[in-house]
Amino acid sequence: MNNKLEIRQWAKKVRNSLDIKKISEEIVSQIRETELYRHAKNVMIFYPLKNEINLLPLIEDDKNFFLPRVNGSELDICPYKKGDLLHASDLKIEEPITAPVSLAEIDLVFTPALAADNNKNRIGYGKGFYDRLISKKTKTVFIITIPDELVLESIPTDSFDKTCDGIITQKKSLF
Repeated sequence: MNNKLEIRQWAKKVRNSLDIKKISEEIVSQIRETELYRHAKNVMIFYPLKNEINLLPLIEDDKNFFLPRVNGSELDICPYKKGDLLHASDLKIEEPITAPVSLAEIDLVFTPALAADNNKNRIGYGKGFYDRLISKKTKTVFIITIPDELVLESIPTDSFDKTCDGIITQKKSLF
């Protein structure tokens, strides 16, 4: 696999073969064990697409949660609590309808990925939403949540790709 397209295709195939429900539960447990998460007050998660890691059980924890909402080429960060109304976007992603807040208010962002590497690089779906969000960060910590089976030794990166601060899989936490 030499390019991002090949890695995306491979990752989708591998992900479809995994027990994502079980892996999601294990990743949620790993997250709850990290000091970063225990000390965070404002946490952004993502609404899972089919076969994506499901972090929604975290909403039961005593924290303020946020979900992303696509706004042109950017992501808005919108408050979300269990039971809030969501709206399906043009990209078929469930998004909140609450008013956005500044990234500066967020302690921790869990980012989705199709694949990642040991250098904390990620390959998403190719739209660059999270890369643009990461480029605006100051104190906010960005963590990739992904099945261990989709972490490669290294992945190709471009100048616009942004590195995250850590990775959490069902087997390990890498910061």
